[in-house]
Amino acid sequence: MTMLASLTDLTVAYHRASPPSLSGVSLDIASGEILAIIGESGSGKSTLVRALAGLLPERARLSGAIGWPGLDGAPRAGRDIGYVFQDPGSSLNPVLTVGEQVGEGARRHLGLSRAAAEAEAARLLSRVHLPEPERLAHAYPHQLSGGQRQRVAIAGAIAARPRLLVADEVTSALDVVVQAAIVDLLVELVRADGMTLVFVTHDLALASGIADRLAVMAGGRLVELGPTAEVVAAPKAAETAALIAAHIDLATPPLVGGAP
Repeated sequence: MTMLASLTDLTVAYHRASPPSLSGVSLDIASGEILAIIGESGSGKSTLVRALAGLLPERARLSGAIGWPGLDGAPRAGRDIGYVFQDPGSSLNPVLTVGEQVGEGARRHLGLSRAAAEAEAARLLSRVHLPEPERLAHAYPHQLSGGQRQRVAIAGAIAARPRLLVADEVTSALDVVVQAAIVDLLVELVRADGMTLVFVTHDLALASGIADRLAVMAGGRLVELGPTAEVVAAPKAAETAALIAAHIDLATPPLVGGAP
């Protein structure tokens, strides 16, 4: 399988007097795979993917290397990497219509005219299973539900047909039914378009249900990496075992009054 990206000894620090947020992470990402990066809050998950996507703040100090053997050169922001943030309420512009925001990437990176971008936005809204996409393209983000806004954000992230899609805790603010629908949508899109998906979450159940491999983060370090089935069945790191032990199987009915 072709390697899309390769991270070598990646370290990120925000303050000189503080421990690094990311320390010595080395990781290869294959083209077309679904890689889940899991860990508790503060483990370094989002710092890792923001470094990968070139979205670290200016104050961040980065060392190590990020290579892109699967691309012709350095990735182009918004073109080769699509990024979906945790909170679509803050990542979407409240004064622009849904269609304007979804079509922006197509206009900027694919050279589409305004009219063509408007048609493409409606097509993308349909791809993420939003009803009446032509009408919805003229709506504003505040007129949509949280799940609908997240679908809009996903549509915008794939507008320029990226090679890599990063979903950074995109289900954490949604209820479990909407979470499952969003995850199914992401898998559908990346499989259909041959994209690579890096799925960031603290939810082991969601990750293990879709990922080809799991990368477990703790304290800014990569503590375990491997095929999902192997990691879940026989975790090598104590942090991975703790995540598995903390997982509650919602498919198993709870005991009531001591009865099975």
